[in-house]
Amino acid sequence: MISNSGRPPLSVLDLAIVNAGGSTSDALAGTTALAQGAERLGYHRFWVAEHHNMASVASTTPPVLMAHLAARTQRIRIGSGGIMLPNHTPLIVAEHIAALEALHPGRIDLGLGRAPGSDPATMAAIRRSAHAFSEEDYPRDVLDLMGLLGDVRGEGGLWEHFAATPAATSTPQILLLGSSGYSAQLAGILGLPYAFAHHFDMGGTLEALDLYRQSFRPSPARAEPYVIVTANVLVAPTEADADWEAGPGRLMVYEIRTGRFSPLRSPEMAAAHPSLAAARAMPSRRILGSPANAVAQLDDLVAVSGADEIMVSTIAYSLDARLRSLQLLAGAWASPSAAHTTT
Repeated sequence: MISNSGRPPLSVLDLAIVNAGGSTSDALAGTTALAQGAERLGYHRFWVAEHHNMASVASTTPPVLMAHLAARTQRIRIGSGGIMLPNHTPLIVAEHIAALEALHPGRIDLGLGRAPGSDPATMAAIRRSAHAFSEEDYPRDVLDLMGLLGDVRGEGGLWEHFAATPAATSTPQILLLGSSGYSAQLAGILGLPYAFAHHFDMGGTLEALDLYRQSFRPSPARAEPYVIVTANVLVAPTEADADWEAGPGRLMVYEIRTGRFSPLRSPEMAAAHPSLAAARAMPSRRILGSPANAVAQLDDLVAVSGADEIMVSTIAYSLDARLRSLQLLAGAWASPSAAHTTT
């Protein structure tokens, strides 16, 4: 793990974004190289997302990609950020994760979300129903999944009639993901670690984390709250370099918010795009800049959120730029000259 001089651990979230002119195979190969680079640099976890029917995202099946990444790394924890539980039955998810844990003991994280990871029509195709899950369905499914993986809470769950096979001899870490108070409160009530999607730029970070901590009840999983905060982070040698590399990501986020899902353009293409000015004008908590500037911004985020761990999502067109960002951040994060103890 990165020697952090009092700072919390660093981890990575990746979406296997498809570049303009590139292929899905290229995107997945880039994710593999990024995971291996993150391990070499001492990052704590590497998570992959679940999104569907998007030309710009190749990460659709976290368990498959997790199996591939875990087999090509040795120490770093590999996880889902997250598996969208309403899209799947708890028993199937439990079997997938149990198999991964049996293959890679002590290295598997199961991050769970309740969003569809897609548009309503795609959601209906995945679930074979247009039925929207009720608020009661998700907690029940989480409890069933926990029970199938060995963390039994109460009576009357699926674990009383079924078993997740193969039966791993160790237990994956289960975490809840969210961008609102609902999952924060549920994670607190269940005594699970909680990851807040600060990188969504939707606000509400501190309110959700306060609710999580207020709701937290000690459990077999954790005696105390544990918070992961995700952030969009891009580090380059200079401010100008970072701003240049950030153009494609800014444009991609702008287009997603206006209902378009184009592959990631190059910095040159983004600079010439007519929507870049509008994309740059969007309010954002994106962290970008030189190593010293990025670390200062992350230090501020840790100070206000009390995060126990920071998970960075780095959107850049070239793999070299992404690896360089992770390398520069890791070096600056461990630097004693800038270290301080957070509260």
